Amino acid sequence: MFLQLKTRRLDLDAPKVMGIINVTPDSFSDGGRHQSVDAVVDHARCLVDAGAAILDVGGESTRPGAARVDEQAELDRVIPVIEALSSRFDVAVSVDTSKPAVMVAAGQAGAEMVNDVRALQVPGALDAVAKAGMAACLMHMQGEPQTMQAAPSYGRPIVDEIFDFLAQRLQRALAAGIALDRIALDPGIGFGKTLAHNLALLAATERFAALGRPLLLGVSRKSMFGQLLGLAVDARDPASAVTAALVVARGAHIIRSHEVAHTVHALTIASALRNAR
Repeated sequence: MFLQLKTRRLDLDAPKVMGIINVTPDSFSDGGRHQSVDAVVDHARCLVDAGAAILDVGGESTRPGAARVDEQAELDRVIPVIEALSSRFDVAVSVDTSKPAVMVAAGQAGAEMVNDVRALQVPGALDAVAKAGMAACLMHMQGEPQTMQAAPSYGRPIVDEIFDFLAQRLQRALAAGIALDRIALDPGIGFGKTLAHNLALLAATERFAALGRPLLLGVSRKSMFGQLLGLAVDARDPASAVTAALVVARGAHIIRSHEVAHTVHALTIASALRNAR
């Protein structure tokens, strides 16, 4: 298995870690910590040294209740960072956005991939990715960040609904001219889901992997660990790493993480056990 990025191929025979770089004042875990380009570069160097294969840059928080950010503000936040990271580090840079104009500018600045919580549903997003030759991760989110956790509910079993959604978005991306080998999928843990929904989705990792595309999962510091274990946000890294290992053992390929070093260790063990089996 591999994911073809804009200028490089990401080998997924061994699972990879996507390091999170939030250049926002209000992200739930690390908002406001990396507000200058120099601070971001220092943080990125730590992530790369720890084993991150992708650096995912986001300029608009998608935490529950997050405020919207206008296009120019998002561009001002992410483009200088993407330029700096892509020129300094020999790893792929991804942009976490739903805005077509940001996707285009990010690709020109050196980003190789779009990580979109709205699965390229914003008008113009599919065309922007196709024309830029970038990879894309299509994620499921019910509703919008402002309200998605108010009372999430589904009319049929959540695994069936999200499986069908991802299959449909995959076909729509292909029809728009995005090559199959450039598409990854994400069921969207915590995005319009209850604890029970999240657990059902994680337990169904093998089913989503059966869609035949790289499966990217974000479980890092999620509220589910607060609900299950009573942990504050800054105490959730061990639980996040354990969960990452479990889903990799069931077929996930890329794990999005705030804390890369322990995640890399967990995935290395999970991959070794999976291969031995």
